[in-house]
Amino acid sequence: MPTSKRLNVAVVGATGMVGHVMLSILAERNFPSASVRALASVRSKGLKVPYNGSSITIEPIEEKAFKGIDVALFAASTDISLIYAPVAAEAGALVIDNSSAWRMKENVPLVVPEVNRDDIRDNEGIIANPNCCAVPLTVVLHPLQKAVGIERVVVSTYQSASGAGRALVEELEEQTKAIASGAEPQAVVYPHQLAYNVVPGGWHPDMDGFNEEEVKIVNETRKIMHLAGLRIAATCVRVPVPIGHGESVFVETTEKITADEARTLFGTAPGVIVEDDPHAKLYPTPHNVAGKDEVYVGRIRNDPSSDHGLALWLVSDNLRKGAALNAVQIAEHAIELGVI
Repeated sequence: MPTSKRLNVAVVGATGMVGHVMLSILAERNFPSASVRALASVRSKGLKVPYNGSSITIEPIEEKAFKGIDVALFAASTDISLIYAPVAAEAGALVIDNSSAWRMKENVPLVVPEVNRDDIRDNEGIIANPNCCAVPLTVVLHPLQKAVGIERVVVSTYQSASGAGRALVEELEEQTKAIASGAEPQAVVYPHQLAYNVVPGGWHPDMDGFNEEEVKIVNETRKIMHLAGLRIAATCVRVPVPIGHGESVFVETTEKITADEARTLFGTAPGVIVEDDPHAKLYPTPHNVAGKDEVYVGRIRNDPSSDHGLALWLVSDNLRKGAALNAVQIAEHAIELGVI
């Protein structure tokens, strides 16, 4: 993005999967950085992580690490974010946090730039990056809301192993190898074997039987879209895929919109690519979407069970648009809006 302003950037949690992708995206998008600092736990001190064709040395997360930082991209645990996001903000940085620590706080904007960019202005030093399924869902729902209004949403997610971190990706690979060799696969990281399986759990359940991931999607979608009364329900499932979350979505709109009209609408929506020709076997898959920035939409159909119903399928790279890319985009828009 063209600007004469150069910023000092910190990536917190730089050794994790999202942290690695954040560093990669900062370089890919030529983010206007004067310096980039990679922070992680003290046990990672001195390790090197790749950045912009070279590498940078990991520094420990501590108060003094945020001195002089303009933008702090957090890709760490909720506990780390609760402790150090206020420290970074107090030191003068704009904090963009990928954990769930701040998302539902009233004074913290929860931002998807294609949907609610102007909320960036209302920050008090911390901006929250939404859940990896709420991001692509709202990118697709937003043009529908603007065009015809939304009354109800039912979403089922097909979430990849990387959403739970590197350890589950590695366990999935080991389980797949074990099955292929005739050995017994081991499930340590996740409560059930993921290879050759789908698991409708792995997140902490609440008293009503919904799990925390489903609750996040519901609450965050309402907040991002400024639709506090939106009727929405979610079911989350983990699937044996390394990268890329899929979502099956049923939407009831206020005014009727046909599948053909929806395809045209999505075709002009920012951050959305339509891949929808089932007869030609054209529809989004995690394998093909991994490494890409946009939200891919296909299988767009009229819902015969509803007068104003639409059914669709979407896929996005959960490490990119679902996490790291969205955070960097927030920073870019903050610069454009004069917030930084």
